[in-house]
Amino acid sequence: MSARLTIAASAACVVFAGLAGSAQAEIACSKGFQKVQGSWLSTPYCRDAYVAQVAKEYGFSATAAQVRNDPLFKQRLCRFIGQDIRIKESCDEVNPGARSWF
Repeated sequence: MSARLTIAASAACVVFAGLAGSAQAEIACSKGFQKVQGSWLSTPYCRDAYVAQVAKEYGFSATAAQVRNDPLFKQRLCRFIGQDIRIKESCDEVNPGARSWF
């Protein structure tokens, strides 16, 4: 019985290791869009990465993880660079008062 249990445990470890490896696959982002099943879709994950990229172009020290995990950090960045047309929509999510209604 213990041999079967050992084999089953080993097989389970292999399956979980395979799942963990696939979960760490990198997400393909381009200018706020994520490649999903061959199509480019706007996703919050990639929009946050794009905010960080644009912030770096303005001289801010920002990572995608900071923007994604800290809404106040994103809000502060957007106060300075949120009018940039490339990230305006993403910044409107955290600075709704900055929108102009016609």
